[in-house]
Amino acid sequence: MNSILLSIILVPIIEIYLLIKIGSQIGAITTILLIFTTAVVGISYAKYEGLNTLKSGFAQITKNETPTYEVISGAAIAFAALLLIIPGFLTDIIGFLLIFPISRKVILSLFAKKFVKKKNESKKNNFIDGEFEDIEDDNDRKI
Repeated sequence: MNSILLSIILVPIIEIYLLIKIGSQIGAITTILLIFTTAVVGISYAKYEGLNTLKSGFAQITKNETPTYEVISGAAIAFAALLLIIPGFLTDIIGFLLIFPISRKVILSLFAKKFVKKKNESKKNNFIDGEFEDIEDDNDRKI
């Protein structure tokens, strides 16, 4: 089964389960306030980290270097902010893991290893097999 389809099905189920379990332990109003607080704190910290990443990207550009990590990191921060806006505890945990620089670096390095492995595998078969015949210039047809 496709992993995206599986996550679309499983994430809401896990979120509902966690909301029910945590809500029964700490109360409904406290659960709602906790979700609201994580969203506000997470978005404000995402803004702070996004500005730091933007500043780091400009520093890379002034050094005549490509800000590859900063671009990917900025996309991860934007995705983390989206996850923090979505109500639920699982998405908040994943969002906070993507916002903090240390865990973001670990997560991005794991994804990078996955894609570098695929890239190296595709380079192994980077040839075309065929036959050719050398033709003299005198025998060429000209239109």
